[in-house]
Amino acid sequence: MQSQALNNVITYAPKSREQLINYAFEHHKILVAVNAEKILHATDQSRAIINRNLGYPDGIGAVWALHKKGYKEVVKIPGCELWLDIVKKHHKTKAFYLVGGKQEVIDETVAKLKQDFKGINICNYRNGYIKTEAEEKALIEDIVKHQPEVVFVAMGSPKQELLMERIQQQHQAVYQGLGGSFDVYTGHVKRAPKWWVKNNLEWAYRLINQPSRIKRQIHLLRFLWNLQWGRY
Repeated sequence: MQSQALNNVITYAPKSREQLINYAFEHHKILVAVNAEKILHATDQSRAIINRNLGYPDGIGAVWALHKKGYKEVVKIPGCELWLDIVKKHHKTKAFYLVGGKQEVIDETVAKLKQDFKGINICNYRNGYIKTEAEEKALIEDIVKHQPEVVFVAMGSPKQELLMERIQQQHQAVYQGLGGSFDVYTGHVKRAPKWWVKNNLEWAYRLINQPSRIKRQIHLLRFLWNLQWGRY
């Protein structure tokens, strides 16, 4: 699978979700979402985290940038959908470990997964409030003990990516950072309706419902301006 540096952020260009998932399993990768904001505001730390792992086009801005670089077949793969694609593809054959969210949210997430994907093997899970080195050590030891093939961590960037890298040093698996995806999956946070998502207008829906996001959307215009003038 090919990749391209966008503002020195290495972003892979999958032609399908299946290709991305297969590549992640073949190489035991940490999947990291890349969007316009992460490209535009890349710091040395955030850029290094993505470049060490498997950055994929989570937002339409990243897709547009890859298209402009000649990757015409690349597809947008929202992270809040990708993890469920992984579950759907592998829930009967692989073990899963979940970390993140409030206790009630992670409990609801596990219950809903067991309802939606009969026979899924969730070997263990815990909330995302890891406050001490001892708690993190206990988590890593438990993951090593259970040997899951897939680990989902929903804690927000860069905290979730740095934790996944530390875990991966002790246990090889496929990892994906999910941000607030457990909240979306359990209905605590509402995602844009399908029409808005399908037409790449999810950002506009969020802006309508949260006008305070205007400052972030102005940065999207900056990104598009830079893209138009070949600055990536």
